[in-house]
Amino acid sequence: MRKTLHHRRRIQHRGATLVLAAALAVGGVTAGPALSTPAAAATTSVGAVTAFAANGAVYTLGAGAAKARVSFVTDQVFRIELAPTGTFTDPTGTDIVLPQGPAPTSSWRDAGDRYELSTASLTLRAYKSALRFALYRADGSKVWEESAPLSWDGKATTQTLARGSAEQFFGTGEQNGSFTYRDRTVQVGVDGNWNEGGHPNSVPFYLSTAGYGVYRNTYAPGTYAFTSPVKATEQEMRFDAYYFAGPGPKDVIGQYTALTGKPFLPPVYGLEMGDSDCYLHNANRGERHTLDALKVADDYVANDMPNGWMLVNDGYGCGYENLAQTAQGLQQRGMQLGLWTENGLSQLADQVRAGQRVAKLDVAWVGGGYKFALDGCKDAYQGIEANSTARGFTWAPESWSGAQRCGVQWSGDQSGSWDYIRWQIPTYAGATMSGMAYNTGDVDGIFGGSAKTYTRDLQWKSFLPAVMSMDGWAPSDKQPYKYGEPYTSINRKYLKLKESLLPYMYSYAAEAGRTGVGPVRPLALEYPDDPVTATDAVKYEFLSGQDFLVAPVYADTSVRDGIYLPKGTWVDYWTGRSYQGPTTVNGYSAPLDTLPLFVKAGAAVPMWPGISSYQDRTADSPLAWDVYPQGRSSFALYEDDGVTREHRAGRSAQQTAVVDAPTTGAGLVRIDVSASVGDFTGKQASRPYLFTVHSTTAPGTVSLGGRQLPHLSTKSAFDAATEGWWYDSSDRSGVIQVKTAALSTATAFQLVLDGASAVGGSATQPGPTTDSWASDLPWTSSVNGWGPAERDRSNGEQGAADGHALTLNGTTYAKGIGVHADSDIAVQTGGHCSSFTATVGVDDEINGYGDVVLSVVADGVTLWTSPTLTWQTPPLAVDVPLGSARDVHLKATVVGTKTGDHADWGAARFHCA
Repeated sequence: MRKTLHHRRRIQHRGATLVLAAALAVGGVTAGPALSTPAAAATTSVGAVTAFAANGAVYTLGAGAAKARVSFVTDQVFRIELAPTGTFTDPTGTDIVLPQGPAPTSSWRDAGDRYELSTASLTLRAYKSALRFALYRADGSKVWEESAPLSWDGKATTQTLARGSAEQFFGTGEQNGSFTYRDRTVQVGVDGNWNEGGHPNSVPFYLSTAGYGVYRNTYAPGTYAFTSPVKATEQEMRFDAYYFAGPGPKDVIGQYTALTGKPFLPPVYGLEMGDSDCYLHNANRGERHTLDALKVADDYVANDMPNGWMLVNDGYGCGYENLAQTAQGLQQRGMQLGLWTENGLSQLADQVRAGQRVAKLDVAWVGGGYKFALDGCKDAYQGIEANSTARGFTWAPESWSGAQRCGVQWSGDQSGSWDYIRWQIPTYAGATMSGMAYNTGDVDGIFGGSAKTYTRDLQWKSFLPAVMSMDGWAPSDKQPYKYGEPYTSINRKYLKLKESLLPYMYSYAAEAGRTGVGPVRPLALEYPDDPVTATDAVKYEFLSGQDFLVAPVYADTSVRDGIYLPKGTWVDYWTGRSYQGPTTVNGYSAPLDTLPLFVKAGAAVPMWPGISSYQDRTADSPLAWDVYPQGRSSFALYEDDGVTREHRAGRSAQQTAVVDAPTTGAGLVRIDVSASVGDFTGKQASRPYLFTVHSTTAPGTVSLGGRQLPHLSTKSAFDAATEGWWYDSSDRSGVIQVKTAALSTATAFQLVLDGASAVGGSATQPGPTTDSWASDLPWTSSVNGWGPAERDRSNGEQGAADGHALTLNGTTYAKGIGVHADSDIAVQTGGHCSSFTATVGVDDEINGYGDVVLSVVADGVTLWTSPTLTWQTPPLAVDVPLGSARDVHLKATVVGTKTGDHADWGAARFHCA
């Protein structure tokens, strides 16, 4: 039955398009044509200018029978239209382009061989001999120039632009598997291909590193060849394009979304995990009823798995029953009700009044896409808002320009695999370059998949704003607890991290509504001056906000190569190890529970600690700040009620944390937290604060508002206290934890840490001055091949402190370090230690396998290397002179297979004075 249903789902997708085409013809609605290659025809180019007229900010040029029209929208945005027959048309009407403000002041002059049409920022040249356009800035620098006049062939119109020697191109919506397009030809239109190379969520907008963007105002499919020259073709006998003049990519995206609509702000539950299935008469899963969805919701709760919403009828012909009761039951479990829309919105009002808060549209209904898909997105979004106090929240598998203001763009039905993970990574970051803020795919696809691919896919998708799993079509359902251990614990870890980062992601969602720039970003958006970021060298990584760099693992491996880190200092989220960019990291140890994740130095990340749902927050809940001090930096936290539309009337608040720290080394780290400015329903009048400040040195004092906070010597004392601080040298190369009592959100405050250090410094530890156990010293970085390196115990499994007594050939060691190759433990000795001693070998917990080589590296020089150590090798005594070394690394390297390489540095001791 599963194969039968799967087959029917695919057949209905194809058949629905044919039925839709007939319906549209009867109804008189114009939809874009299917993608096709135009038949060869004679090409005509626009001729010499024969007429010119000016009317305010609108200029009309005649060229024989053809007419062109230039309209300035702002001083940096303008529109060019060409009508080969002399009659202008606009099939999109008011669907996509929003009403704009007054036209800017403009002027023109006849410069002999050309007309010059100018605003304060730009001059558009219209050459006369054969009408051809070129754009210049006010300083005289050229932005773009047509290398041939606009042309048409009876079916399509083409613009031809000269290409710069290093010019790169982005945009065109979701292009499955790609994000940058120099020397490539890109199709823009609905093609029904949801796999690599497909583009069902493409849009007719692109931007260039030359500082401009182009939106083709059309419902027609197009072909954009970013070759030399650039040729952008739309399959219609009219030319209509808006141009945006940067100077940077963020400016261009902002201008484009000012024209076509800023991304909507989702409800906060829309940024939580979602789940979908058919719960009524599901042939794949046996007879069920809609209320059975509550049993799955209970499983999420029982497994402590965050989940924000559930689609309960996701399957052709599924339907639903007891809708209001189901909605109420989900709300009692901290979730919202969603419905999949198979055939229209006629019942939407009643469904919303019964409790529906999420609407997912289907290809069988939105059909050929274009206008119909855009209208469906808008109608579903508005239908939720017209019948409730909630915000509209929709998902759609096909869209067009303008859909960013009403929905999440979802990439469709795919099969989970390693390759599926690989090609999705550039897809969603690339879509941000088209003003699409919310792009995603099902966790591990709807079909296929495995325990490992599910876990790896969920890890990185936890750093997308929107994500869901789709059940009922694969051999195993796709809830994150279905595969058992260790997968359940790993999946919980990442969903909990996603939940705790909600204030960070929600602030970026609000920023998208102001600027058009979404949270998930290709490196080229934040580092446009770095040529590497516009190439495939960074294809399989992205930024989540400005502060997190995510490099997913997309193969069945525990090592990730080719991670490019741009300029600046980057801190490994899990170990605290610092990297100085630009650099490429190879051999990164990424066991199944580890997503390669880096934080930019200077980050101040707001968090909601310890929650499984945004609804867990109370009036007394703390706000946490995770701080990576280096120089001066800041973050503006955005808050509102998270659910209603009151924020559109200004009911919101903003609180800014400004961090001033040394650029290197230790000193004063000041964190100034402003008053929360603004108000909304449910705003905390006061709240406690938690700070985790990453520092390789312990401060001498920590002061709040000039008053010293108590220094607590243990974690248990810190946990029990109302306020105070403690330093944990074993946590990610050193973390200062600070807590405050409840503070008024109406009042600013300052936290000063005297003696804390900037992240990334190489000389921030003075080093020990007496003999010291290596396990008692702070580690400036710690990399381990399986779980964390352990202090005073063996490596054990993937959890912290899950090892056993360090044991070599029957002898136990009370002090030492347990690792799993590949491992690298870094200790700053500051030039004070004359030697390092230890007894090393493969721990007795490994019997019958395991082989490893250990080494001691000081200031970049390898001072000692062991022979290959196996489970049968007797313990080996180590005594390594260190001279005046300041930085020592204890390394364990894999030999052969990476299985059972549990090595012990027993009684590891630095001898110092």
